[in-house]
Amino acid sequence: MSAPNLPTSPKSPPISGEPDDVFGFEGADIIRQAWRDGLTPDPPLTVSQWADRHRYLSPRGSAVPGRYRTDRTPYMRDIMDALSPVHPARRVVFMKAAQVGATESGNCWLGYIIHHAPGPVLAVQPTVELAKRFSRQRIDPLIADSPVLKERVKPARSRDAGNTVLSKEVPAGLLVITGANSAVGLRSMPARYLFLDEVDAYPPSADEEGDPVALAEARTRTFSWRSKVFLASTPTIHGLSRIEHEYEVSDRRRFFVPCPHCGARQWLRFERLRWDKGSPETVHYHCDGCERPIAEHHKTAMLAAGKWQATAEPEDPGTVGFHLSALYSPVGWMGWRDIARQWEAATTDEARRSFRNSVLGETWVENGEAPDWQRLYERRGGYRYGTVPAGGLFLTAGADVQKDRIEVSVWAWGRGLTSWLVEHIVIDGGPENAAAWATLTALLGKTWPHSYGSRLSLAKLAIDTGYEAPAVYAWARTAGFAQVAPVKGVEGFNRAAPVAGPTYVDATEGGRKVRRGARLWTVAGSSFKSETYRFLRLNPPTDEEREVGAIVPVGYVHLPRGTDAEWIKQLVAEQLVTVKTRRGFTRLEWQKVRERNEALDCRVYARAAAWIAGADRWTEDKWRDLESQIGPAPDDSAQDDAAVEDVVQPVSDAPAPERPAGNVRRPPPRRGRRVFRSSYMN
Repeated sequence: MSAPNLPTSPKSPPISGEPDDVFGFEGADIIRQAWRDGLTPDPPLTVSQWADRHRYLSPRGSAVPGRYRTDRTPYMRDIMDALSPVHPARRVVFMKAAQVGATESGNCWLGYIIHHAPGPVLAVQPTVELAKRFSRQRIDPLIADSPVLKERVKPARSRDAGNTVLSKEVPAGLLVITGANSAVGLRSMPARYLFLDEVDAYPPSADEEGDPVALAEARTRTFSWRSKVFLASTPTIHGLSRIEHEYEVSDRRRFFVPCPHCGARQWLRFERLRWDKGSPETVHYHCDGCERPIAEHHKTAMLAAGKWQATAEPEDPGTVGFHLSALYSPVGWMGWRDIARQWEAATTDEARRSFRNSVLGETWVENGEAPDWQRLYERRGGYRYGTVPAGGLFLTAGADVQKDRIEVSVWAWGRGLTSWLVEHIVIDGGPENAAAWATLTALLGKTWPHSYGSRLSLAKLAIDTGYEAPAVYAWARTAGFAQVAPVKGVEGFNRAAPVAGPTYVDATEGGRKVRRGARLWTVAGSSFKSETYRFLRLNPPTDEEREVGAIVPVGYVHLPRGTDAEWIKQLVAEQLVTVKTRRGFTRLEWQKVRERNEALDCRVYARAAAWIAGADRWTEDKWRDLESQIGPAPDDSAQDDAAVEDVVQPVSDAPAPERPAGNVRRPPPRRGRRVFRSSYMN
């Protein structure tokens, strides 16, 4: 019996015993290879290996454009590899100096995620504006200059690209970039990966909704052990630094390098840098083991042979921490000679704080211990109470409103923010007393005699709104915001700008609510209190030092004869202490050591008034203009403004001539008549 004949379609390929005939068409080899590639798993690369293989640096954002090489910064290899999915760490902390490659390592991690481990990513910068700049200057070049990333992210101009400034859609993933000041951005999405850059620059609270770091890390909870968090920052102040706290709970790894002479391994410390004073070019690093000097040209080999070593048991087993100073910067970046030169140039506490933060990658310890009031009492003198001595160029006042009185301190300011107490006034009557406000208004028009014969009025008065703010706003509107600045104190240190504003708030006038009727300035009182205490600790030169040309230190606080002991006790009535929060974090807090502290508060407000007036930003021309308003010394002889205590002229009881000075407000520009000429028939 024969097999039945099966019908065949004319469009069907012929049946053959050779299975390869199925691929007997043009392009079959390409399809077969693509199929095989799809079944082949990605190579098990770490983040550093991926960066060396696929990352290219853009000339727009790098001094060494071209292929990325981890060998330039060998200390970054372990940090990047800790960010790899195969590494057991869930949190990676990097406390570092400025410009050592931390942000680029984070960018390499983001590129690795897009290419090999896609998922939701949240990258957080201190502010939304910085987030936009980070996206344009770092993320866009990262994608554009790396071919494997460029093919996964559509161009921003294409339709439905999903590529915006703050959002980048990739296959099976999403990159969102936001600012720590935006609570909406921090809670907008779940995130498997979290990149927190410069966490010490984050605001204390995101839109008054809580700590930005805590809000961001809450986004990773749904991914549990699969999540990965990278925190990197230059530290700031001890007790307030977020990155320091995170590093302290980690295993505190340091980069140990071998000595080229004896081979002893050690981590580089600034104390081991030694040079001849005034000659930074003689700098050498001295080995911990053999004490032999190490020249900087040995650094390349030392870094290549360096290894990270843990120096503590971690409180959180899932957190690894790394610390690095600028002493490790590769040759050609920041050298030891540059570090020595910067240290010699750091002659003030502000400069030393910047050096410790940005060069050494360490926190600055604020000295909040109250100065000895008896020492301040004993050094009074040099000029009379109620007068302005030589060196004082303009006046500000700080007003503290109490329940039954208004206390006002008038301060004179000179170059370098050297200051002189002129007068402390207590006005009887609280905010409900119209006579008290009338007396305060009269104070705005009062003038004080200068030792050079002129008279100075108040350039700016800052008044606290902490008690009965509506009454303060109403008075400020009446007095005029050109001379009066309502202020509100906030907790914490703000190194970028201790005074912010103004913001427009509602005010009540005559029982009627005026929208945006008052201009309010926000003052970080902690910053000005620390500055005041630092200035109070300065010592005047001795008689022997004056004979050889020494002058009073810049920022010195002068107190006149007649200043009573009670007022001086109030000036140093607080001290800075470290307290622990309920969450286990430490923070710095100013606490009273005496009941009365009005003198210190008034000093802070007067200092804020000087900042609002612009004293911290004035050019040399402005200071010269103020000096010209004061006029020459009574004997028309040149005198050194810095050696104030030596040049003070006695002020007689006779009324001084009315020569106004200390005007810091710019006169309004004169506007001429605008003449319009027709161009018709021209």
